[in-house]
Order: sequence, then structure tokens, then C-alpha cells
Amino acid sequence: MTPGTGFRNVLRSGSVVAVAMAVMNVSTYGFQLVAARLLGPQPYGALAALMNVLLVIMVLQLGLQATAARRISADPGQVHQIERVVLSVTYRSALGLGAVLLMLSPLIDRLLRLESVPTAALIAISAVPLTVMGGQAGILQGERRWRPLAAIYVAAGLPRLVVGVALMLVSPTEAVAMLGVAIAAFAPAIVGWWGLREARRDDGELDAEHRPANIIRETLHNSQALFAFFALSSVDVIVARNVLDPHDAGLYAGGLILTKATLFLPQFIVVVAFPALSTEQDRRHALTRSLTLLAVLGAAVTAGVWLMPDLALVFIGGHEFAAIADRLWLFAVIGMLLSALQLLVYAVLARRGQRSAYLLWAGLAALVGLGLGTHTINGLIAVVVAVDGALLAMLVVISLYLVRSPEDASSQPQ
Repeated sequence: MTPGTGFRNVLRSGSVVAVAMAVMNVSTYGFQLVAARLLGPQPYGALAALMNVLLVIMVLQLGLQATAARRISADPGQVHQIERVVLSVTYRSALGLGAVLLMLSPLIDRLLRLESVPTAALIAISAVPLTVMGGQAGILQGERRWRPLAAIYVAAGLPRLVVGVALMLVSPTEAVAMLGVAIAAFAPAIVGWWGLREARRDDGELDAEHRPANIIRETLHNSQALFAFFALSSVDVIVARNVLDPHDAGLYAGGLILTKATLFLPQFIVVVAFPALSTEQDRRHALTRSLTLLAVLGAAVTAGVWLMPDLALVFIGGHEFAAIADRLWLFAVIGMLLSALQLLVYAVLARRGQRSAYLLWAGLAALVGLGLGTHTINGLIAVVVAVDGALLAMLVVISLYLVRSPEDASSQPQ
């Protein structure tokens, strides 16, 4: 992940991570697919809402990972010192977040209409090890230790599928499914601890730039940008539970399985593009090539769903979700838009941008405001596509302008 590394070389070096992320995402998709089949529309709608809240909360994990990876890559001579401070900040952040979420469990229960505070509390339990995983993954990514990093990604997916499905076969409820998620969340943290335990360390004096306050400041900045994106990508299922009847909300949640698959399956592109996006001379080329690749993959998925809706229906839960079969291609479109937006968010983080993220917050407000005025699945889909599409168009124009040349990109505070 050094600044001078070419995009093609990074792609080769990160291939093991790409495979691991594919395993993680397929496992996550498999868990959602099995859950939809075992639980049915209404209970699965509740589980989907829980998972989307957890996804938004995990922006702290991703913020820690981005901060650690960028700092270690930029200052490899301070690896041990940065690692020590990052882990200290990570452990404290994880425990603090877990405590806050535990206190907010009654509010989460009411917001999601779960009628079970203990089920809502499982979000707090899951958040602690998943946040720890973020700091660990960032250290390994910054050190370019691809195999241990890949092991973390695999551990973040497969145990959830195995444990979650096993528990749901015993008791098919949203509470038991979420318990499986909470138990499996400890697996990647354990793998990360083992990987870092084997790392070679050196001694030295800590540079003032890497003191806890600076790491916390950068992490908070990264996290707020990622929070805006993941809130934007997840809030529609919460809106659906408040404006649609329970059955239609469950159908909408089922369609979002396809959205999440379209969003996360090509996520490895962001991982391998990030180093080039951090390099002034490579930014524009990396951004345009990555956006093109995401567009091609997204268009292929959308076309496949449009041509074979019945086959696509199999992958979101079967005949119980047949009422939205003819609209599944629209959920694929949403996923395609979100995958491109995710790349642009990481492009902002790579150049340490600040103000471009404000558009995400504006988009989130627009989606919630307009979404709450809808009362049908079609209406909510139209709002999401319109908001995501407009936001993507604006960010593409801004990003391409800012990276039009190395000199201009380095001088802009966006």
C-alpha cells in the first residue's frame, strides 16, 4: 500500500484479500438467505432491521481500520508505536461503544418495534468484538500482511453462517438469529489477536503525530463519513418498518438481500483501489477504472435479475417473497448505486478530504424525509433510487474535478 505502488501490482498483492472478502460476503449473504427462508417475512424484517443498525454502528470499526492502515503505510518506521496506540484506542472505543449501546437498548427496541429489549441488547454485545476487529484489521492492512488480514475476513463471515443457521434450526426467531450473530462476532477478534500476537515488534519513541488524541481525531472524522454512507444505505429498511405494514416491510427487507449482495460482493475493488486512491499521481486513473468496473458488474447483475426474476427470487427467500419478483431488478439498481457511492467515500478518506462527506448527510436527510411520505413499496423504491442516483452524480463530478491533476488534488481541502 505504498504511494508508488501501481494499481496492477496492488491487485495482485491483494488477491488473497479479495478472495477472503468474497468468502465473507457470500457467507453473510448465505446467512441472510437462510434466515429469510427459516424465519419468514415478518421475523426476517425484524432481523434485517437489527442487522442494518449493526451495520451503521460498525462505522467505528471501519474508521479505526482506515486510520490505522493509512498511518502505518505512511510511516512504516513507527509500526510498533502506532500499533500499540491503535490497539489501546481500539479496546477503549469498543468497550465504550458497547456500554452506550447497552444503555440505548430500550430505545432501539422501540425504534425497531421488536418488543424485546434483550434482543436489542445483542447489538451492544456484537459491537464490542467487531470494533476490536477494526483496529486489528487496520494494523495488518497497513503492514501489508495479507494472509492474517484475509483470515480475519473469513472469520467475520463463515462462523456467522454456521452458528446462526445452527441456532435458527433449533429455534427460528429473530432473537435466536441475532444471538448467533453475537456469538460469531468474537471469531474475527480472536483471529486478529492471534495474528498480531505473532507479529515482530521493534522499540522506539512515539512520534507526536501518532499520539492517541490525533488517532482519535482522524478516526472520528473517518467514522462520521462512513456513518453517513452506511446510514444512507441502511435507513430505508427502518423507514419501511414505519411506513409499510409488517408484511410489506418484510417483503422490502427481502428485496434488500439482493441490494446488499450487489453492494458487498464487489467490495474487494475498494480494498485494492485504496492505495492508488491515496497516491496523487494515480488517483484519477484508479477512480475512473474502479467506477467503470463497478458499473459493469452492477449492470450485469441488474440485467440478470431483470431477465430471470424467478431465479433471483430463489436467492432472497423463495415463494414467500414472490410479490416483489417483478421489482427485484430495482433492488439490484440500488445496490449498484451504493457500491459506486462506497468507492467515492473511500476516495474522500484516501485524500483526507473533509467537506465532501456533507453531501452524504444531505442525502440521508432527503431519503428519510421523502421516504416517510411514502406508503407503498414502489414509492419507497422510487425515493431511494432518486436520492442515491442524484447523490452519486454530484459526488462523481466533484471527485473527478478534485483529482483532475496531482497539483490540484493536493491543494484542495475537499
